[in-house]
Amino acid sequence: MLAPHQILPFLRWFPLSRSVLRADAIAGTTVALILIPQSMAYAQLAGMPAYYGLYAAFLPVIVGALWGSSHQLATGPVAMVSLLTGSTLAQFASPGSEQFIAYAILLAFMVGLMQLALGAFRLGAVINFLSHPVVVGFTNAAAIIIALSQINRMLGVPIGRSEHFLVDIWIVLQQLGDTHVPTLVMSLSALILIVLLRRYRPKWPGVLITVAATTAVSWAIQFERNVTADFSQFEDAAVRSVIESVAGTASRMAELNAELETKSGELKKIEKPFEGVSPRTLVLSADIEILRLEVKTLEREHRLRMRELRRFVFERAAGPRGADPRFHLVGTYPSTDKDPYHWRITKAAPDGLQLSGGGEVVGRIPSGLPTLSWPTFDWSLFVTLLASALVITLVGFMEAISIAKAMATRTRQRIDPNQELIGQGLANLVGSLSQSFPVSGSFSRSAVNVSAGAVTGMSSVFTGALVLVTLLLFTPLLYHLPQAVLAAIIMMAVVNLVNLKAMRHAWEAQRHDGVAAIVTFVATLGFAPHLDTGILIGAGLAIVLFLYRTMRPRVAVLGRHPDGTLRDARLHQLPTSEHIIVIRFDGSLYFANVPYFEDAVLQEAARSPRAKYILVVGDGINEIDGSGEEAIRHMAERLKDSGITMVFSGLKMQVLRVMERTGLHALIGTDCFFRTEDAALEAIYQRIDDPSFDPKSCPLSGAQ
Repeated sequence: MLAPHQILPFLRWFPLSRSVLRADAIAGTTVALILIPQSMAYAQLAGMPAYYGLYAAFLPVIVGALWGSSHQLATGPVAMVSLLTGSTLAQFASPGSEQFIAYAILLAFMVGLMQLALGAFRLGAVINFLSHPVVVGFTNAAAIIIALSQINRMLGVPIGRSEHFLVDIWIVLQQLGDTHVPTLVMSLSALILIVLLRRYRPKWPGVLITVAATTAVSWAIQFERNVTADFSQFEDAAVRSVIESVAGTASRMAELNAELETKSGELKKIEKPFEGVSPRTLVLSADIEILRLEVKTLEREHRLRMRELRRFVFERAAGPRGADPRFHLVGTYPSTDKDPYHWRITKAAPDGLQLSGGGEVVGRIPSGLPTLSWPTFDWSLFVTLLASALVITLVGFMEAISIAKAMATRTRQRIDPNQELIGQGLANLVGSLSQSFPVSGSFSRSAVNVSAGAVTGMSSVFTGALVLVTLLLFTPLLYHLPQAVLAAIIMMAVVNLVNLKAMRHAWEAQRHDGVAAIVTFVATLGFAPHLDTGILIGAGLAIVLFLYRTMRPRVAVLGRHPDGTLRDARLHQLPTSEHIIVIRFDGSLYFANVPYFEDAVLQEAARSPRAKYILVVGDGINEIDGSGEEAIRHMAERLKDSGITMVFSGLKMQVLRVMERTGLHALIGTDCFFRTEDAALEAIYQRIDDPSFDPKSCPLSGAQ
């Protein structure tokens, strides 16, 4: 039966002394001052409205601390997982749309379910499938992608979303001439202010101060300028055509979704458990599938049209005789009777369009707590997202556990990976029920938590409580926060993730690891926005390269060294015996390298026709599988027919047990197994009946 502290790990915190509670309150407040603006920035990175970052910074932070094993790990929105979320879902829905939000919440539920299952079944070791070089390559590429993805927000120009992220960035760079200067000034000012505060006032909440200052400036100068217009107010015929197309697809999608909802409701009513399928059920099911396919096609077309529409830049001039203002493409209207702003279409609907002539701000944040509800399930999407959810599960947990272990070296706390998986899984599950996207452990906030003196996970409870207060009371103050400032925050957060020296170190340590890191880096950049493809390629390559290395382990023919030990005869130019072959196999004997082992032994036997004994020094054989056992069995019988006896020394207990269970030990003979190579050689000397053989003059004898 499980003890109470195993079900409720946070019971270990109690009783809390006044000093500990005070330290946790100070640390939790400090982290909250960083988390509140950072969470909104990471929501933007995930393709969500900024205020969803506050939802992800509320309950998941508290639950992750209550059920995790680390007392200082700060759970919540993080750059890497947010980027993976945004890049994964962008191929299915427009970022920021209701559908996208629903998918992100479903993804959080899937990630939480996977993490919880891995932790419950104590499978934390599965994280080892992502090798360090692969993670290094992926992290470097992802950090670069994160930074590049914010360029358009810092410049104030639109970015397209296609199957090739680097192409989208190139298109953004081609729009440098259209840079919105106030947006660029705002983002650069935020970067400079954060850097200066970090350097000269490191103990101050630099990010929060930057957010407060830029928000105040944004409000004072009316940084945001939004207007609405009808499609008839646009002079260019081509623009009107695109607008009509966008409005038409939006209207058609609304009709199809309404029809889909009606038919789905009818299907649920007529479906009865434990009864056969009626003809009407089949017809409705077919109609629903057709409608879903049509909706997906229209959604894809709508995204493409909106991307085209956002590229247009307009000037606004007064309409004739007091009519509504007219919008002209930049450079096509020679009159000076126009306002000084450039306008872009930000939203299109059947009843009109919204244009922006200033910088983007966070906008209205709903006051109050997120509504608690189950994620919207779409079975076909659930299956499609499985691979991506697994990648986020592994990457998110690897990030969390590596941070927890790093802090544990300072706090001398014992970290349980499986309990941490449970904590992270519950955080994501509860987060999905409270409108959150996937979360993980944050390195920067965890470091601040430790530095601020956090003793227990109660510090994260205080952090969550301050986010709660913000949601209830202070959300109106964030309306004028510029999106460019959030982009600057993200830029500063990921700059430390770029570590090319780590890739070079992997190359120097092992060429294969270097290749895995480089390929992962290139694949992640090349396949962006499909980042899961990059890391899966890297992980697969790392496993293949590992198998390749172990397929040809080092096999050394041994000779007696002047210092009395047996060493590689070819490397040290040592004499060998023509009567006894001594071979050392440095690697586990399993299906992939069995042929290589057989070839090495039989090749040495062919080179020494007078040899009667082959001694296999098995100190380096850690494991043996069925293929290895079968290979030794066949070789022993084959060599015995040729008058050669196989002898083993130094075999480890786990290898001997396999041989004993399969009867191989008895087949070869118990007198052919020895603890040391010297004991084996002494026994062999006594068994060789060749009159020309003299143990004292044998090159393998230690007496020389």
